[in-house]
Amino acid sequence: MTAHEVDYRIYGEEMQYVEIELDPQEGVVAEAGSFMMMDDGIKMETIFGDGSQKDTGFLGKILGAGKRILTGESLFMTAFYNDLVGKRNVSFASPYPGKIIPIDLTEFGGKFICQKDAFLCAAKGVSVGIEFSKKLGRGLFGGEGFIMQKLEGDGMAFVHAGGTMARKELQAGETLRVDTGCIVGFDQTVDYDIEFVGGIKNTIFGGEGLFFAKLQGPGTVYVQSLPFSRLAGRVLASAPRGGGKDKGEGSVLGGLGDLLGGDNRF
Repeated sequence: MTAHEVDYRIYGEEMQYVEIELDPQEGVVAEAGSFMMMDDGIKMETIFGDGSQKDTGFLGKILGAGKRILTGESLFMTAFYNDLVGKRNVSFASPYPGKIIPIDLTEFGGKFICQKDAFLCAAKGVSVGIEFSKKLGRGLFGGEGFIMQKLEGDGMAFVHAGGTMARKELQAGETLRVDTGCIVGFDQTVDYDIEFVGGIKNTIFGGEGLFFAKLQGPGTVYVQSLPFSRLAGRVLASAPRGGGKDKGEGSVLGGLGDLLGGDNRF
């Protein structure tokens, strides 16, 4: 498998986007909804699965696309090709505040495992598949971290981390415990399992869930401070309910504080 060699540049701080430079006949594949802008002369094509050469034939393409359903993604991906003589640029934006992480798969032994909603785009030829869990604990209690995506090949891939990103280099035998939703991705050499928090008070009153991920080195681990599920949960918790009243956040006076502060909605 030989992926297209693409150049890139990442712009922005909190709401980043990646601009990928395509030479003639080079291409990039991306998740639906991540496209931002492109130069004239780039052809856009909707494809089954990830468009890599790994799943050949009609049945192979169907199976490759079907795996994506298990990760909650669409059957289709979008490919962008440069059909002209000169270089052209295409850009993809992060879905919410955070950081875009460039992953050179050659530095990770040709395989990188990431959270199911972390993948943003990759050079044409990179395979985007599913990493099945072989351990019962992960399957029963893994939650967000149960079904992971795997990126395979020898090209560049780009994943998104919500909030602030932390990169941890684990030595052999070194262990890191992480909230399952805060995992962005990790090296294929990292051993991944689910561990019970333990303790009656932690279980009933901890508020952090009953399980967390146990990552054991050697290898590289990427962790995010703001997973999308946590962001969505906070937004839903603060949304107006039952007649359109909000929580009056930031004021001990609640709705009266909104009225005095100039928010005169009833």
